[in-house]
Amino acid sequence: MALEITDASFEELVLKSDKPVLVDFWATWCGPCRMVGPIVDEIGKEYEGKAIVGKVDVDANQEFAAKYGVRNIPTVLLFKNGEVIAKQVGAAPKKSYTEKLDAAL
Repeated sequence: MALEITDASFEELVLKSDKPVLVDFWATWCGPCRMVGPIVDEIGKEYEGKAIVGKVDVDANQEFAAKYGVRNIPTVLLFKNGEVIAKQVGAAPKKSYTEKLDAAL
């Protein structure tokens, strides 16, 4: 299961993490986001202990979505050592996310 990441917890959970962090920026009203959500949850279970996988609801948490230029959702960003190292805009198959995550491990 993916963690819920908010503006208040983003810095601690994402930017200060010593593990790679996959972050799904999404919204409840977004159809493609509802397709990606279960994939992100699955990845969260599979990579437990190796990476952090979380979701940011852009309607409720706009600060970091704006900071990282998230204009279309879903947008999935991969962070390592506090820096964005990969980006996927729009729905994609699970493999496109796991390949990026595996490369970061």
